[in-house]
Amino acid sequence: MPDDLFTQPGYQPLASQQRPSSLENFVGQSHLLTQGKPLKEAISSGMPHSMILWGPPGVGKTTLARIIADSADAHLESISAVLSGVKEIRAAIATAQQQRDIHNRKTILFVDEVHRFNKSQQDAFLPFVEDGTLIFVGATTENPSFELNNALLSRCRVYVLKSLDIEDIKGIINTALPALSSTTNNVLGIDPKALDLLANAADGDARRALNLLEIASDLVSDNNSIIDIEIVQQILVGDMRRFDNKGEYFYDQISALHKSVRGSDPNAAVYWLARMIAGGEDPKFIARRLLIIASEDIGLANPNALLIANTTFDSVSKLGWPESRIVLSQCTIYLASSPKGNAAYQAINRAQELVSKTGDLPVPLPLRNSPTALMEELGYGEGYLYAHDFPGNFVVQEFLPDAIAGSNFFKAGSSAKEQEIAKQLYQLWNDKYGANE
Repeated sequence: MPDDLFTQPGYQPLASQQRPSSLENFVGQSHLLTQGKPLKEAISSGMPHSMILWGPPGVGKTTLARIIADSADAHLESISAVLSGVKEIRAAIATAQQQRDIHNRKTILFVDEVHRFNKSQQDAFLPFVEDGTLIFVGATTENPSFELNNALLSRCRVYVLKSLDIEDIKGIINTALPALSSTTNNVLGIDPKALDLLANAADGDARRALNLLEIASDLVSDNNSIIDIEIVQQILVGDMRRFDNKGEYFYDQISALHKSVRGSDPNAAVYWLARMIAGGEDPKFIARRLLIIASEDIGLANPNALLIANTTFDSVSKLGWPESRIVLSQCTIYLASSPKGNAAYQAINRAQELVSKTGDLPVPLPLRNSPTALMEELGYGEGYLYAHDFPGNFVVQEFLPDAIAGSNFFKAGSSAKEQEIAKQLYQLWNDKYGANE
């Protein structure tokens, strides 16, 4: 039996083989690496500073760390927060001290997935960053603002790396084909349509693109040197797009869906819905988000929106996949196409803000319940006017504590339904609810 591919002596995955060794061969991140940009200048000067490289998988964070170390003629010490603990941190720091004391050499300490270290582990680096023992380079796919200690973050400059675009990915694939041909003893090519599909499936991740290319090359027949679209489709069956329910992309896509609905763009809203579905998100979670949107961004402008969203949640709970996608699509389009209003959302925000400032103001005596004789003697309920005793089932009276009497939290928006509500309130209250509120 032949040796397994990954156990053959000297085997290197294609992604590892194609890793750039200099900025000249580095693809992407032009917003950071063009002349005059701080990261470019730091690397070119050979005097790097501690930094956090924040970006999605496969955009070159590890490669940049290696290039930075080479440019500074520094020792590169690498650890992964996924696999390392206190022991590995201490060993890395000890190595950095040795490089400084014995060899008079700087150390770049590269910490991959740094957000996975807890607070005390992150704090362990601080003294050695401050005294110059090491230059800290952390890589993370998560928002540093949420995942890293302020103390560590304050000592590092954050660089935001972007997903590679389709043309970048295509270039990486085409560059890798000759190297792949030499290992397969077959001059490989790729059909343009297959290239487009493969580049799109990579989702801006160079490592993923090269891994998929390597798998595709294994499926090329001996009498055909072309990776065609059928081969690419075959390796992508059941493939899930990037959607980490704990990560940045999770929140980015939720935000994109929410903002597309708020912006009354059903096309964009359905697209982001499809992205979340492709990423394997729980349909109930999506339905809950639609419930929130129905109240926060539509609300009184179309009260039926909340009913539709609630029915959607119930339907999704009963149906499951794949049928739920149709119900979610219907609700998403309905919400995106609906009149918008945030009067209810703003009203509760204003009320909560005032509560936070004024504290526990006493309930006015007329509004208090008086089930006992003592409470009646104390004036509980005295002066309360029962609305149904008056024409139109309404009478003017104050329901707020004296200290904040006359406060206005609800202000109607411009939608037809909210303006109708505003008109009704003005007819009842006159000055308290102005005609144009």
